Amino acid sequence: MSFLYLGVRTVHWTTSRRFPHAVLPTSLNYRYGVSEIVNRLVWYHDFDNCTVLIQNWMATVTNIMLGVIMIARLHAMYQQSRRMLVFLVLIFSAVTIASVVIIIMQSSISTVSEEIILSGYSQCIDVGNDIFLATVTWIFGAVWEIVALCLAVWIAIKHFREVSTGRTIGDCFTALIKSHVFYFASFAAVTCLTLGTLSPQLSNASAVVMDFYNGLLQISSVVQMFVLGLRLVLSIRKFNAKVVANSDEATAMTSIKFRERTRMSTDNDV
Repeated sequence: MSFLYLGVRTVHWTTSRRFPHAVLPTSLNYRYGVSEIVNRLVWYHDFDNCTVLIQNWMATVTNIMLGVIMIARLHAMYQQSRRMLVFLVLIFSAVTIASVVIIIMQSSISTVSEEIILSGYSQCIDVGNDIFLATVTWIFGAVWEIVALCLAVWIAIKHFREVSTGRTIGDCFTALIKSHVFYFASFAAVTCLTLGTLSPQLSNASAVVMDFYNGLLQISSVVQMFVLGLRLVLSIRKFNAKVVANSDEATAMTSIKFRERTRMSTDNDV
């Protein structure tokens, strides 16, 4: 799972760096002047093909993998309960299918990205995407994240009330909850920023404000998916490595004490 997620992260990062795209607002209340379009397009290099759909689908695949990681974590927290696994799979499948259908509708109904050549620069611009459809996918994702967070908090509270043995289990739950809460907080921030794109005030804002808002949204999305999302895996690996290191130290101390006792018994016999 870790290697597969790292592979998607690398491909998505490479794609976003090699094939950036600009999204022009379609609201009638917001107009771009020719000089503003030139200023936005001059920062991009010459491209052969439009890759907006590739970026959208790569983000979808990444979110699906994050969901699978979350299911595995919750399944472990609920002591590998089959009922919980079936429930999580059904909820996540419904959310994923709905999101994929919306993305397909968005790609087919709206105007497909066009390649504009201006002053020798070829730029792929998404001129017809429906912002509302794109926002609905985030709403579905928010529903899934809220369900996952509630399940994680519930089992954590139940566990801390009932458990009376083992420090290791408590530490494991602490590691799970910490990484989950940080990830959910970042997802909530990105969702709020995405829903903010529907605001009429933002559509009427200046080009500087739009650029700042879009940049903040893109940075938050990258941090949520490719930093805190990856921490969902790395936090558990770090905890497991710590447990293994502690067990190795305990084994080494036991072997040293055993050798000392053996030597003492041998000296007494002599």
